[in-house]
Amino acid sequence: MRSPPLLLALAGFSSLVLAQPLPAGHPPTAVKSEGKGVPHAQLPQKAKVLSSIDAAGYTYLEVTQNKKTLWLAGTRVAVKKGDVIRFDDGMVMTNFNSKTLNRTFPSVTFVKRVLVTNEKE
Repeated sequence: MRSPPLLLALAGFSSLVLAQPLPAGHPPTAVKSEGKGVPHAQLPQKAKVLSSIDAAGYTYLEVTQNKKTLWLAGTRVAVKKGDVIRFDDGMVMTNFNSKTLNRTFPSVTFVKRVLVTNEKE
C-alpha cells in the first residue's frame, strides 16, 4: 500500500510551504472574526459610540468622529454608549433603506470590522 508514504510526503511538503513567511502587506491569517487581535493599523478609523441598534445580524452604530455624526453598519458587535471603536474604511451608501428597521439612512458606511478599544477619543 503506497498511501502512507504519500501522505507523509504531502505532510512534509505542506509544513514547508506553511512555514514560509507571508509576503509584505499580506493580511494576518490568524485574525479572529470578532476583530480581536486585529492591529490598529488595519483599522485606521476611530470614533466614539453615541448609540447602537442590532438588527438582522448587523449592528448599526451612530458615532461621532472629528465633530461629525455618522452611521456605520457591520457584523454584530457588543458596544455601549461612550465606547471608543476602531473600524475599516468601509463603503458608503447614500439614502440606504433598511427594511428591517423601516428606516432610511441619509448615509451609512458598511464596514467589515469593528473593534471596541480602551483608547481615548
